[in-house]
Amino acid sequence: MRHGALTPFHAELSCDSCGQLPEPPRSRLTLANVAAMLPIELLVHALVVQTDLSYPVKVLILTVTATVLVIWVAEPSATRLLRRWLHGPALHRRKNLHRAHSLWRARTILADRPGALERITHALSCLDINILSIHVHPVRDGVLDEFVLATPGGLTEQDLLDALVAGGGSSPRVVRTTPIALVDGQTRALSLAARIAGNPSELPLAVADLLSAEIVSEPGQHPVQGHAADGTLLKIPTAWHQPIIFARPGNPFTPAESARAHRLAELAEIVELSQTKAA
Repeated sequence: MRHGALTPFHAELSCDSCGQLPEPPRSRLTLANVAAMLPIELLVHALVVQTDLSYPVKVLILTVTATVLVIWVAEPSATRLLRRWLHGPALHRRKNLHRAHSLWRARTILADRPGALERITHALSCLDINILSIHVHPVRDGVLDEFVLATPGGLTEQDLLDALVAGGGSSPRVVRTTPIALVDGQTRALSLAARIAGNPSELPLAVADLLSAEIVSEPGQHPVQGHAADGTLLKIPTAWHQPIIFARPGNPFTPAESARAHRLAELAEIVELSQTKAA
């Protein structure tokens, strides 16, 4: 295969942004490596043990030969031959995504007690809704569950809201979304951190991107007076002596989201101070 050509498998599963395959589950990767290494280990031992070499030489040959064969033959072969099985969960998730008529991001507050999540997932499954991802944020009144949902055709926003309430959720909110909502959270945060490290002035745009919020006030602008009691305003300090204020009407910021924004602000401040000292 020529360099850079995409096989049907790669085209089906590789990331649209970076072109890389997702990391397979550790348990499947371990089983695949064991299945590939065991025959090689048995064959090498059978060939070496029956020779007349001294015991230390046999141990050395077994160690070096088995290690080289495992690294250069077994692991690459297992990854190549069993790749559909290794990436089976990701393939299943991608197929569900492509079959979905609509994608929604949903948020609702649940009581922090056993069985609460089970009830709401059951209510969603009754409408043939597939949960593609879920994140849980501790809040004052319980836990805020955030879902990315794939829904069949015909379901409306009100249907989703009713299902969330029927499952025990309160203050439900749903908005349409795109496959980008499924981008790995750690990768996205690291990309934004790298963006800020390269240019600290990108902080307002990076935080707005991270939290899907709008910038209300930047350093150098007239600050917004007051605060939102419903938690839809977020203020983060900066190295420029004036805070940046973000708003997300109808969708309060969680403590975890606030912490992420503050960590990015700290990174921008560190880079800005370092550049000032260097100058």
